[in-house]
Amino acid sequence: MHDHDHHDDEHHHHHDNHYSDMQARVKALETLLTEKGLIDPAAIDVIVETYETKVGPRNGAHVVARAWSDADFAEWLKRDATAAISSLGYTGRQGEHMRAVFNTSETHNLIVCTLCSCYPWSVLGLPPVWYKAPAYRSRAVIDPRGVLAEFGLTLPEEKKIRVWDSTAELRYLVIPERPAGTEGMDEAALAGLVSRDAMIGAAIAGSSKISAAGSPEALP
Repeated sequence: MHDHDHHDDEHHHHHDNHYSDMQARVKALETLLTEKGLIDPAAIDVIVETYETKVGPRNGAHVVARAWSDADFAEWLKRDATAAISSLGYTGRQGEHMRAVFNTSETHNLIVCTLCSCYPWSVLGLPPVWYKAPAYRSRAVIDPRGVLAEFGLTLPEEKKIRVWDSTAELRYLVIPERPAGTEGMDEAALAGLVSRDAMIGAAIAGSSKISAAGSPEALP
């Protein structure tokens, strides 16, 4: 145990300028497990790359783009999101039971998991750190408008905000409103307008991703 603590401190010393406290702890644990021969860093890199670029937000963006451009698919998504999403090849890995909620001019949807961090990995990839943070999980339900404002998303007072609480049995996907002026765009181009944050409800389609400074990780 003493050796582990010393190694952890040493890792902090060398990486304070590069990593957050949590990142440094993760790196220290990874180094320790690698030295003991319990994990293969190359295998970890492959898994992370898979979730970031293959099993990730690109999948969800494809679903959204199809819903924007195909009215029949959008209706299917409303009736049976699990089946509609599965038809595009995205299933399993915490996405077995899905529900799609559509943003409209009157209503904005926001996803949270108040109990832990249930999240549809098959369409959104790895959950952002802020999604798992206690501050977000508690405040998103109590003050969703305020949390969104701190993300940099200020919605009109007349727009209703509906918060959906994910569970182990049911995960949600927000279908954001299609940006104006995109009528001539094909599905691939439309998908490029859809961020992970927009599919959680923390941003709107076509906007930039949430900045670190705007994350509620630091919310009191």
